[in-house]
Amino acid sequence: MPPHPDVTLVPTRGLPTRRGALKLAGLAAFAAVLAPRMALATEAQVADEMKKLFAGKTMGAGKIKLDMPEIAENGLVVPINIDVESPMTEADFVKSVHVFADGNPLPQVVTYHFTPESGKASASTRMRLAQTQNVIAVAEMSSGQLYSAKVQVKVTIGGCGG
Repeated sequence: MPPHPDVTLVPTRGLPTRRGALKLAGLAAFAAVLAPRMALATEAQVADEMKKLFAGKTMGAGKIKLDMPEIAENGLVVPINIDVESPMTEADFVKSVHVFADGNPLPQVVTYHFTPESGKASASTRMRLAQTQNVIAVAEMSSGQLYSAKVQVKVTIGGCGG
């Protein structure tokens, strides 16, 4: 059927359709809401978070082992293993282990809680690392003592540096 004589056809090559324009507007609105939340924590923010949590207590070395790869070829699934030396008795046990990362959206990544009934203060998980960053684990003992371990994990793209 030919167009009506009063209708002029305008070429639309290169112009988005109404549906396409609505999709773009929706994506722009989503990005505007999500973008502020995707900011990465800095070393200073991690230090502030640790100050708030531990109120100026001094941290000792040892007792806690943080096992992570030094180079992560895939930052989406980086294994993390934590072991803390402790007799895990009623008088001496690990209360909690806190994990911090200075390149994640939130400085505190995870906290594990233990009791003497845990038998062993050990935990394993996987975490996402968007870039090369420091990962810090802090063990809080029932006596109030703190022990920390720190590992820098270099995130590469396909093992080619980065």
